[in-house]
Amino acid sequence: MTKKLIIVESPAKVKTISKFLGPEYTVEASVGHVRDLPRQKLGVDEEHDFAPRYEVVESRQDVVSKLCAAAKAADTIYLAPDPDREGEAIAWHIAYLLKDKCSNIKRIEFNEITAKAVKNALDHPRELNANLFDAQQARRILDRLVGYKISPLLWKTVKRGISAGRVQSVALRLIVDRERERDAFRSEEYWVFRAMLAGDKPPAFIVQLQKVAGKKVAVTNEEDATKLTTRLEGKPFLVESVETKERERKPNPPFITSTLQQLANQRFGYSSKRTMGIAQKLYEGMDLGGDKGLTALITYMRTDSTRIADEAQMSCQDYIRASFGDDYLPPKKRVYKAKSSAQDAHEAIRPVDVTITPDRVKSILPTEYYNLYTLIWQRFVASQMASARIEDTIIFVNCDDTLWRAHGQRVLFPGFLAVMAQSQADKDDVVDLPELTSGQRLDCLSLEKEQKFTQPPSRYTEAGLVKELEEKGIGRPSTYASIISTLLERDYVALKERHLVPSDLGRVVSDQLVDNFQQLMDVGFTAQMEEKLDKVAAGDENWVSLMHSFADDFNPTLEAASKNMKSVKQGMECGLTCPECASPLMIKFGKAGAFLACSTYPTCHFTSNFERGEDGSIHIVERAKPEVVGTCPECGKDLVVKVTRAGARFIACTGYPDCTHTESFSTGVTCPACGKGTLVERSSKRGKLFYSCSTYPQCDFALWNRPIAETCPKCDAPYLIEKKSRSGITIVCSNKECSYKKEDG
Repeated sequence: MTKKLIIVESPAKVKTISKFLGPEYTVEASVGHVRDLPRQKLGVDEEHDFAPRYEVVESRQDVVSKLCAAAKAADTIYLAPDPDREGEAIAWHIAYLLKDKCSNIKRIEFNEITAKAVKNALDHPRELNANLFDAQQARRILDRLVGYKISPLLWKTVKRGISAGRVQSVALRLIVDRERERDAFRSEEYWVFRAMLAGDKPPAFIVQLQKVAGKKVAVTNEEDATKLTTRLEGKPFLVESVETKERERKPNPPFITSTLQQLANQRFGYSSKRTMGIAQKLYEGMDLGGDKGLTALITYMRTDSTRIADEAQMSCQDYIRASFGDDYLPPKKRVYKAKSSAQDAHEAIRPVDVTITPDRVKSILPTEYYNLYTLIWQRFVASQMASARIEDTIIFVNCDDTLWRAHGQRVLFPGFLAVMAQSQADKDDVVDLPELTSGQRLDCLSLEKEQKFTQPPSRYTEAGLVKELEEKGIGRPSTYASIISTLLERDYVALKERHLVPSDLGRVVSDQLVDNFQQLMDVGFTAQMEEKLDKVAAGDENWVSLMHSFADDFNPTLEAASKNMKSVKQGMECGLTCPECASPLMIKFGKAGAFLACSTYPTCHFTSNFERGEDGSIHIVERAKPEVVGTCPECGKDLVVKVTRAGARFIACTGYPDCTHTESFSTGVTCPACGKGTLVERSSKRGKLFYSCSTYPQCDFALWNRPIAETCPKCDAPYLIEKKSRSGITIVCSNKECSYKKEDG
């Protein structure tokens, strides 16, 4: 029997695909990339047309050995990584490694992991696409040149260990620029006015003031606001006009990568990275139990196309007809226009089988998988349904020389909103107004004024940043999640109430790059580079020529930056003075982040954490009076509790710097592993607290949760554990077999 080898990216796909095929097929996984540029050196020969020097990824050595062995036993190899540029590159590298083991190597791709799609792909294999590979290769080399050549300049001038990225740095600039807009913003006072009115028939309704003496409302202080409401008290409110219009509301197109990430962030607070991880599992297959087993639920999730396959569209129409009736189908097939920059290589993100409704899998899927599947399913079905018909009613009311307005909505026919009942429709501002006629007098039940202030431009949420990146042509669907997660991991940006806030390190890095690499940090230039990479993928531009063109501008700029980039290692002025010696304070960057330090160090040892106000101003974090916990065994002065910049407590002598005695902060719990040391408080490099044995490295026992030196009242275990969750703090037994639990406080 002939043997055919199919190579996919992820082991999860192996299980899903294997059940579709007969014994003549073997399915193996590459587990992502098998070859890449070396980690510790540039790996690009700039003198010879930027030739890359690839090597097998160290962690994939065993995988490659397994693939080579399988290839020797096969007469045909089908390369089936994901259907995009990255997948084409993975396929290309696998083919390079296996070409001596088997000469018959083909590329196949499928947009959904179903028996029909996989078998259809096997019936229609193709050759590897050199243009797609070249586009991905050019992107990889561009990123390598930027990262490896600019990062050392940042080590030299800012802080070791940080790095720059061709696309990530531009995204960082967007976040920093928005923060600077907020810093420069000055809030202004204004007042809004509302009146609760009632006609002859219910319901009562609210109108909002629009104009005074024919001009837009411009009340900016309480005195004028009070004068206006006092003047109107007792004056009649009369209906000036009632305007009723009917309009159609069309459904949104099915999801593409960016819109899925945006709505998942807005609706559930999921990060882009988390959304893509969940979508990956839904695409590869979830265990639905019974005879279904592993079942792929959605199509490929990295796409910028809104196109839908004819078969999927017809299947959805059948579902809508059976579930809602013919009235809920549009008069003609819906076709959504993609953006001009869309590659349109794949369909939109949709359910593989529309009859697998969210209700059918609610009890099977984990909550976050159910949530995302529901979003995708609803959006797809809605996109193929009839428009909703909405009746808008606008009422204008006058009182003396003021004009007021009310807006009501009524759904005449729900159309696609019928399937969105649990999400979009519930959030619509649907308000009923009473029947009114022009000239009708209304009773004023209340007249209210409210002080407000103009707000600064809002910070980007992950959803907002993805939208901005897409609109400006920065990055591609497959890169949005990694762009944001990289900025967070490098501590250039932090999440604050679901908004992206640049750290002081992020501000400095962005400023250094903008000052010295203006073209590279230009949004328009980055977008143009994406367009050129698209041309390489289409075969309209040579990747080597693109690299030479880039290097002609980049190399001279790099050389100038190496001479001109100013060092901030000694600190940056912040406008504050040292509370101990009155010298200027400086912002410095340590392992645990930014902090304030006296500019006269080592003469003055003052340091402090700091906070930024909403206007960007810097404030010293006031330090509490240290807790005295004993006497120093070396000099006899007080021992006090202090906190490291990473957040862990420790014991130190107040005689510092003359006495340097320190001790770890003990929890009082004897180490359960060795019985010799005690569990002491530590903090990781990223500032997360943990508790480890004081005898480390002799004993490496550690806990993430705080141990409490109390015996369990139920099983006599020697200590308890504090666990934190959104609902509060719970104290549980350290013995996992024990069910003891109590709420803290």
